[in-house]
Amino acid sequence: EVQLQASGGGLVQAGGSLRLSCVASGFTFDDYAVGWFRQSPGNGREGLSCISSGGGGTYYTDSVKGRFTISRDNGKNTVYLQMNSLKPEDTAVYYCAATPRFGATPKEYDYWGQGTQVTVSS
Repeated sequence: EVQLQASGGGLVQAGGSLRLSCVASGFTFDDYAVGWFRQSPGNGREGLSCISSGGGGTYYTDSVKGRFTISRDNGKNTVYLQMNSLKPEDTAVYYCAATPRFGATPKEYDYWGQGTQVTVSS
């Protein structure tokens, strides 16, 4: 069974930090790029960051560039999203997803996790 388990969300004050983890199982993790997305009430899904299968390529959307850092440990089948300098507008449910192709559109992601809530208070 394919699973992507996102965790690490919580309540944090503005300016604080959180580290999200995404643990994968049931597929060949090393062959897949992994992305982080978020969705807040009334808003569409936003792609935040992506890391290539080997970790050598990364992408960040402008709204998180310089504040968030994506990394992966293929030995642990895990991708991380380090989030610093958090803002109230970062409040959302955060999802991880896996795709065979780095740079894929959201529709090309094969597997999705269940999401973890991040709430940033002002």
